[in-house]
Amino acid sequence: MSVRDLIILGCSSQQPTRKRNHGAYLLRWNDEGFLFDPGEGTQRQFIFANVAPTCVTRIFVSHFHGDHCLGLGSMLMRLNLDKVTHLIHCYYPASGQVYFDRLRYGTMYHENIQVICHPVHKTGLVEEDEKFRIEAFALDHGVENFAWRIKEKDSLKFDKQKLKEKGVHGEMVRMLERDKKITVNGQVITLDEVSHIRHGDVFSIVIDTLPCPGAIDAAKNATLLLCESTYLDEHAHLAKEYSHMTAKQAAEIANKAGAKELILTHFSARYQDLDAFEKEARVIFPRTFAADDLKVFPFPKTP
Repeated sequence: MSVRDLIILGCSSQQPTRKRNHGAYLLRWNDEGFLFDPGEGTQRQFIFANVAPTCVTRIFVSHFHGDHCLGLGSMLMRLNLDKVTHLIHCYYPASGQVYFDRLRYGTMYHENIQVICHPVHKTGLVEEDEKFRIEAFALDHGVENFAWRIKEKDSLKFDKQKLKEKGVHGEMVRMLERDKKITVNGQVITLDEVSHIRHGDVFSIVIDTLPCPGAIDAAKNATLLLCESTYLDEHAHLAKEYSHMTAKQAAEIANKAGAKELILTHFSARYQDLDAFEKEARVIFPRTFAADDLKVFPFPKTP
């Protein structure tokens, strides 16, 4: 089975600490590597995580504040140095095109990698292929900023026990999938009798925002929601002033959206104890966990 997990390469907010790097998040999903908001030092965090940067196939930037993008240039140069042959898709707010270009070409190097740019102009569908549906949702942070929602395609799942009971096996299974029904020993068996649609899992990331409709829409029914919680509720006034959220507000979003699991991140440097974030959020949303640098969260396939 292919690897499916979320690796926290960094979980600090604007100011890194001795123990927490600028934010960066790697989602390994089957044969792809989704890298979100690569802050300063991301390339080095791959070394500590014991993961090869060459696994990255898609890079997402929510907005162009430095702690969310200063590692972009070095990551592209690293992939270039490693001579990856696969395409590198980059998704980012269209209004930040000048910053993307500056980061991409910030130093002298001979570019060999193939970068496919996806500048996003508004909420909605960004890309859909045979594997994933990628959507963007506008957030409320004072600058153009997007949450990302990635859903894998639905798939047909056969019930092996029912196939056995109906006497369907081998090439007959392929015929049943193609024709939607098949006759076995004089009995007509329909595809619906021995199968069901497995709805694809959803990963959502909501970073740097006040509570807003876009955050809830992005997180709707997410299998795994990665959400900023820069402050604890005791500093809610700071969260409002700087257009961020508290752990309590992140939990409220997960609850309203019907998410299955919540990972909190983007912590202010003022906090040392991250357990307090879990405790605050779990009152509202029990399946909450605090990120920490190099921590790995499983992202198992829903049956």
